[in-house]
Amino acid sequence: MQFVKVDDLKTGMRLGKPIYNKNGVLLYDRDTKLTMQAIYGIKNFNLMGLYILEPAEPLPPMTEDDVNFERFQTMAVFSIKEDLDLIAMGKKDKGLDWLCSLVIKNYSVLDHKINFVQSLRSSEDFVYKHVLNVSILSALIAGQLGVKGGRLNMIIKASVLHDIGALRLNEVPDAADVDPEVRRVIKSNTNDILNRYMDLDADIAKLVTQYQELYTREADGEIPDSLKANVNANILFVADTYDRLTAMKSASEPTSEVLAIRHLLDNEDKYDPMIVNALIKAINILYPGVCVELSNGQKGLVIRGNDDAIFEPMVLDFRTNALYDLSLPSVKKEVHIVDVMKTMDNRIQLDKDLLNQFAPA
Repeated sequence: MQFVKVDDLKTGMRLGKPIYNKNGVLLYDRDTKLTMQAIYGIKNFNLMGLYILEPAEPLPPMTEDDVNFERFQTMAVFSIKEDLDLIAMGKKDKGLDWLCSLVIKNYSVLDHKINFVQSLRSSEDFVYKHVLNVSILSALIAGQLGVKGGRLNMIIKASVLHDIGALRLNEVPDAADVDPEVRRVIKSNTNDILNRYMDLDADIAKLVTQYQELYTREADGEIPDSLKANVNANILFVADTYDRLTAMKSASEPTSEVLAIRHLLDNEDKYDPMIVNALIKAINILYPGVCVELSNGQKGLVIRGNDDAIFEPMVLDFRTNALYDLSLPSVKKEVHIVDVMKTMDNRIQLDKDLLNQFAPA
């Protein structure tokens, strides 16, 4: 599956992900072949692009959780837009607490991992979809850490408000490496807006400010120990970074989930390992059925995941049918996962019964 910019869409391309309207009504289902009329209609949505299936790629399986997740993203973002626009104008929001309670209810008490699916974004709705995703990721992380009650409510509401200052920019940055000066402008705008938000709890405003300090200090290359010790702000920081890395971008390809997690793990001086590991426990990264590129130049399929070390699953080599158990020291000295596959033309459809043979007892 590849992300294709709107201007590069062609008739006959197959949709990799469904498209819903603001009421959660399905407009275009997965595997729909694009017609010229559909392309014109999609361009009216002002989307940056669409996820498109490769010509020979089978339709990936989609669970009920996946369907509900994408529908929730679509419906919730319109509510978030209305509330953030009102707050940015100095007015009272209509239902921000209700929306935060929905995020908490749906994502802070899960007993299983979910597929965190990036939503289709436009330049106009990037901020709204970004803060929604950060709130979902924050709820998932907080749930893994056992955060509950008022503290959880504070984290989720702060996550929705954390980037509101970006709404005042003429051009919203959609990359992870936002210019330090732009970050400082967003911080100043955010503080100004929240200072005029009369109904805002002081602790929530303080948490947003602490996150903004992390965000601006990271760009400057130095994060004080006092900020590193603030777990609540670091939950927002890790969630924000992961979403920015993996979201679609106007100028470049999204970072894969594998490389995004590696980035977070490799920078312990910036991202709290406890929080990163909580994120890893909450979302699927390398699970059965994922196609990967290996360091020996081959491509393979994840047969069995490894919850204790996500980069060490069991992989089937497409070319030789060899099985690599990457948790074995002798194997991982010779081969490791570089990334997920960028193109899926040679993806095979594997029988679920075969996968089950390698599933842990």
